[in-house]
Amino acid sequence: MSNITIYHNPNCGTSRNVLALIRNSGDEPHVIEYLKTPPSRADLVTLIAQMGVAVRDVLRQKGTPYDELNLGNPALSDAALIDAMVAHPILMNRPIVVTPLGTKLYRPSEAVLDILPNPQQAAFSKEDGEHVVNAQGEKVKRNDNA
Repeated sequence: MSNITIYHNPNCGTSRNVLALIRNSGDEPHVIEYLKTPPSRADLVTLIAQMGVAVRDVLRQKGTPYDELNLGNPALSDAALIDAMVAHPILMNRPIVVTPLGTKLYRPSEAVLDILPNPQQAAFSKEDGEHVVNAQGEKVKRNDNA
């Protein structure tokens, strides 16, 4: 059993790239398709605390009921925002990855390289063709992508 968990949406390119990068390190993560199996309220609170981010940082606006639910209202409490994410898991930004080295929301996808316990095993390009790992398994610097 892997010690890596990804809260994944297979319809999201960033989430697919992060999952592929985890697999490129030789690990097969525990994949939670959070739209099918949403985290409990307690689990969501724990994830947010582990990430050390504001609750609003985990909210996704695009393609969600964010506006209809008036979640941009600054008067809403963190508890109300968490309740909205529990009721509407599509409001969770993704992917969230948990490893022994940390928990984080990964955007851009290559940021996951910072907390993977194992190195990349091969070159890797994102779905859009951007090279993020070279043949030696090293992270490619942004200005070296051309």
